[in-house]
Amino acid sequence: MKRISSLCLILCCFLHLEALAQKNKNVLIFSKTTGFRHKSIEKGVQTVEKLLNDQHIGTFHSEDENFFNAKNLANYDAILFLSTTGDLFNNQQKEDIQNFIRSGKGFVGIHAASDTEYNWPWYGGLVGGYFVSHPAVQEAKIDVLDQKHLSTQHLQKVWFHKDEWYDFKDVKEGLHILMTLDERSYEGGKMGKFHPIAWFQEYEGGRSFYTGLGHTEESFDSELFQKHILGGVQYVLYLN
Repeated sequence: MKRISSLCLILCCFLHLEALAQKNKNVLIFSKTTGFRHKSIEKGVQTVEKLLNDQHIGTFHSEDENFFNAKNLANYDAILFLSTTGDLFNNQQKEDIQNFIRSGKGFVGIHAASDTEYNWPWYGGLVGGYFVSHPAVQEAKIDVLDQKHLSTQHLQKVWFHKDEWYDFKDVKEGLHILMTLDERSYEGGKMGKFHPIAWFQEYEGGRSFYTGLGHTEESFDSELFQKHILGGVQYVLYLN
């Protein structure tokens, strides 16, 4: 009888662990480029994978646009575009990505994710804006407008960071702006007094987070930037 009870206990524990494992979140990291390719991509992928894996969030990295189909996407809770560029997807793949977001899943865009799919307006809405230009890499003052969000709660109201600062066009109305750039603190900004650089939104049933940071390899060594990325991922995974 004791042996049966022990076996039952072991089986229950196994089923419980299996159930927990099934509840783990999984993120598809995508970094294909058909335009400019950032040297920081490889470092960025390694950093993001470690950040998420340390939080028991599963990851898979791909640069194959054919991986984007309904069957494969069903295994993930969010997609993360890390400095993708250019036109990447055919019509069926676009439809599958739209259905993925509309099913309540998440999207994270890092840096050149806004330099992607200019001819797909739905994607522009998902990201929140499109890249248009940038000056040389330099340090700038970031004003943190929202210190309660998962991606910014670790930051002070002012953050000085060295990166490549994007100017944007077609910035969507209604975005929750997390951080803005003070163009008086660096040379070459073209957006004026209001220059958003990171934001989030709910989009057609899912969640989206975008940060314009992440051009340099060194930026991925910054603990503040790492926590910024992790918080954005946690937001789109509803881990808040």
